Amino acid sequence: MQLELLELIFLSDKRKQLLLFLKDGPKNIDEIKKALEVTSTAILPQIKKLKEKSLVVQEDKNYTLSLIGKVLVEKMQPLVSVIDVFEDNFDYWAERDLQGIPPFFRRRLGELKKCKLIQPDLDRMFELDPEIVENLSKSNYILECIAYFDPSLISIYQELTRNGIKLSFLMSGPVFEHYSKDYLEDFQNMLAFENVKFFLYSGELKIANLIVTDSFVMISLFPKSQKHFDRESLISYEPSALKFGNELFDELLKHSTQVTQIPHE
Repeated sequence: MQLELLELIFLSDKRKQLLLFLKDGPKNIDEIKKALEVTSTAILPQIKKLKEKSLVVQEDKNYTLSLIGKVLVEKMQPLVSVIDVFEDNFDYWAERDLQGIPPFFRRRLGELKKCKLIQPDLDRMFELDPEIVENLSKSNYILECIAYFDPSLISIYQELTRNGIKLSFLMSGPVFEHYSKDYLEDFQNMLAFENVKFFLYSGELKIANLIVTDSFVMISLFPKSQKHFDRESLISYEPSALKFGNELFDELLKHSTQVTQIPHE
């Protein structure tokens, strides 16, 4: 029976999508056909199978989830979401080290939803992607954590913070040392801004880069091999991704201390 139920739900994309669609409440056949982009001939046999297994019930002209159906859909939604995220960029996820993402947030990766893969051009490997730069300039706030040295960031953030954008910049120990050594004056000038906060991460920061703003989330992970870092990243504009990114940054912040001054050598 368990295998039959799993097959019923997952071996038909139409049945799976229908169950997820009905999660929001009763729908009539026209609403179902429009949302799922199917014909009556294609979807009615699938509805019949779900009704026979008591996952869907018909009330007049509307179809709705049964109580059993609601329980199953509540549990299947996170699984389907994370499968969709992995499938869209499977090679990226398969080759990356996910250990830097706390377990609780790994289970929530489906919240990233539709992600776009950002692949730097070889001749601009050490520059931020133009799409990222444009989105940063339109943001009201920027939360960033970074575990590798990026020489382009300081000049970009100096300009943005002068324009009033709020910046919280969290760094690993080696990155902080590199910036404070090579960009001491710039760091000190930025610390004088009320809208700028620097943080130092305690321990080893294993997320290569995380940028969270009020409009997008970008995450970059180190490869499993650790032999090279290609600076590829994923960007999402989904509301659930923004919530995920903000909460992940807050979690990393718990293991950090605020930097109030840059020590002189």
